[in-house]
Amino acid sequence: MTIGLIPSHEIANKLMALVDWILDLLHLNHHTALEEIIYTALVIAIAGGIGWLIRRGIVGVLRKAISLRKTQAGRDLLQQRTITKCSHIIPPLIFMALIPVAFQTDADSYKWITRIAGVYTLLCFAWGLNAVITFLWTQYDNRHNTENHPLRGVLNVLHGIVWIVIVIIAVSILINKSPMALLGGLGAFAAALMLIFKDSILGFVAGIQLSNNDMLRVGDWIVVPSTQANGTVIEVTLTVVKVQNWDNTIIMLPPYTLVSTSFQNWRGMQDSGARRIMRSIIIDNNTITTPTAELIAAIEAKYPKMTDYINSRQKLLAEGKGNIYDPANGVVNGSVETNLGLFRAYLCQYMIDNPSIDKSQNMMVRTLEANEVGTPLQIYCFSNNTQWIAYEAIMSEMFEHIAIAAPDFGLTIFNSSDGNSMDIDLYDKTPKA
Repeated sequence: MTIGLIPSHEIANKLMALVDWILDLLHLNHHTALEEIIYTALVIAIAGGIGWLIRRGIVGVLRKAISLRKTQAGRDLLQQRTITKCSHIIPPLIFMALIPVAFQTDADSYKWITRIAGVYTLLCFAWGLNAVITFLWTQYDNRHNTENHPLRGVLNVLHGIVWIVIVIIAVSILINKSPMALLGGLGAFAAALMLIFKDSILGFVAGIQLSNNDMLRVGDWIVVPSTQANGTVIEVTLTVVKVQNWDNTIIMLPPYTLVSTSFQNWRGMQDSGARRIMRSIIIDNNTITTPTAELIAAIEAKYPKMTDYINSRQKLLAEGKGNIYDPANGVVNGSVETNLGLFRAYLCQYMIDNPSIDKSQNMMVRTLEANEVGTPLQIYCFSNNTQWIAYEAIMSEMFEHIAIAAPDFGLTIFNSSDGNSMDIDLYDKTPKA
């Protein structure tokens, strides 16, 4: 077939004449085996030399032309060395075209040389084909995979299919059997192959599920409770998901672990631009009282924005109408019957005035079920900054302010199991006579 593709008869005959001239020059007999060895070595050298010249010449010119265009596809082509990898197919094709002339009378040697050369040609072809597949996959991943779906598993599967097919064909060439007959014989090893490639098969199926259901993307922050994974997904392949934890350690997870068990993906929070704050403080029940006129006056003096709220609620109480409960976002809800109710109203106003709090999300201050240490007061809202450091700073600033504002409303934040006070009774335990 290669002789038909490459017109090599004249070149081969001239090379054989050159071999004869070398033997005459060295005063050696024209022994067939010696001619075959010298001719084979000469063909290998010529094929290798032509391949080197092509890589240095034509491929070099192509790489230079691509680099001058300065496109992303060109940069990927150069970085992945796709053209260079494809050019490796040329030397074995030249060898296959020129070698038959030397072994016209030695069928056995010719058979094994062509088989080995054919296997090498297949390997070069597979190497070049996988390089082209990688380049095409990179272009698709960069241009169309805008949601960072984990598609590297698909690339690994394509590479695996290419190599499996090439290995089957190569073995069939070496043993001179049809590839279909070889595949029929491999049926007996199906169970063993499935066991060997169990992780790859499970990983491929899991990768399809993760991609189709949009469960995971590169760049997502995930938490897997059954493992130590708590960080950003940096790579998803056929057999492993790489997660870079916040301490910069990298943990490897099989893809099917994420499908067979539960995991938390924080992408929704990052896409929404709002991150939830839900934390409680404990109010000492002994300090929850009906506010006196002096306390209300002190609150209005220190926090003037509370005046309108207090006046409106007191007016409603005087008219016997009670409180108004507004379910909308960004409103003040509380009461004037207790100092804790006033404090709730103040914290609602504080969150409304805080530029770091997202007003479009749910926002409330509520009391939870009282327990033996006091009444939990929970702040529920969303920061408009999802970055970890900024989020922690916003939340810390809020609760630091709550800690210093609570005493202004006559409230004490729980501090210890003895009710924030400790009396030590010292007495003489020495027995009296």
